[in-house]
Amino acid sequence: MQKISFLLLGTSLSFIPQTIYAAECAVTDCSLLGYTDSACPGSGLKCPFGEGWYCGGSAAEDCIKLGYVYGCTGTGYAGGSGETCNGQYQSCTCSSPYTWSGSACSCPSTYKYTCTGTGYSGGSGSACGGKYTKCTCKSPYTWTSGTCKCPSTYKYTCSGTGYSGGSGTSCGGKYTACSCNQGYVWNNGICEKITSGAVGNLYYCDGKVIAVKTDNMKYYITLIGTSGNYDYVSNASYGTSCRRGYLVGRTQLTEIYDNMGELNKLISQYGGTTISTGCFWETMLVTCLPTDTGHCTGPASWRFNSLSQNGNIYSEEVDSGSQSCYGRKYLNL
Repeated sequence: MQKISFLLLGTSLSFIPQTIYAAECAVTDCSLLGYTDSACPGSGLKCPFGEGWYCGGSAAEDCIKLGYVYGCTGTGYAGGSGETCNGQYQSCTCSSPYTWSGSACSCPSTYKYTCTGTGYSGGSGSACGGKYTKCTCKSPYTWTSGTCKCPSTYKYTCSGTGYSGGSGTSCGGKYTACSCNQGYVWNNGICEKITSGAVGNLYYCDGKVIAVKTDNMKYYITLIGTSGNYDYVSNASYGTSCRRGYLVGRTQLTEIYDNMGELNKLISQYGGTTISTGCFWETMLVTCLPTDTGHCTGPASWRFNSLSQNGNIYSEEVDSGSQSCYGRKYLNL
């Protein structure tokens, strides 16, 4: 027994191409399926099993009934997929990175970031619908958990007693370290008040830096130095609680020469007199003669070391007042 479908079009009965089932087998004869036209002057439906066409009824209505409902134009569309019917398609192809959702070309769900605001420099990769899969960040911000964030090392506001401001660049109004006022030193995340003693490469006395060294040096070298009398750098220049200093010798001059560039930067930073090659007082020699009062008397002489441009050191002794050299002390901690 055959099953045939009919559709009333206008005032007449017309065949709509349908699959006819006979003895539970699909019929593939185009004429039996209703594709009896050899060609259509306008739009029509071509038999999928042969050369026959179906031109009857409204082409637009017939196309819609068969699922040809997509124009496949606009943002994200590359064109139609498969055959066209009355200018419409059953599905569309999409431009990358758009994908066919079953009814439209849309952006994948991974495109969800606008990449605008503080710390953002823009999107990473191509955009889809004005959004990106991830963003690029301005330094020092980093892309973390879907946003541009400051690294956790930026945690200090650098304000309050003893603080002079942030050190380096800020991120979100915070810094990785702070700069401290004179008499304070950055230690364990705070500006700590210092009275006397060594902290890193600085030596403090009464809250003031009086001597510095580099990472490669053993001895702290005093900030103040002058040509002439070595007493200019005596303890009285720094306060009563300072550690006693000693005039530099050959060992200290070798350290000074090997680290002079970095050392002078520190000396200048803390208001001292930078060091250059020349002669430096080492000590005063006195010939002591016993007297009734128990004091030493006798002629005095000076010993000094000359530091040459090539780093060589020469020692000499002179009579008092016959030579003018630099007075510079070191602290032996």
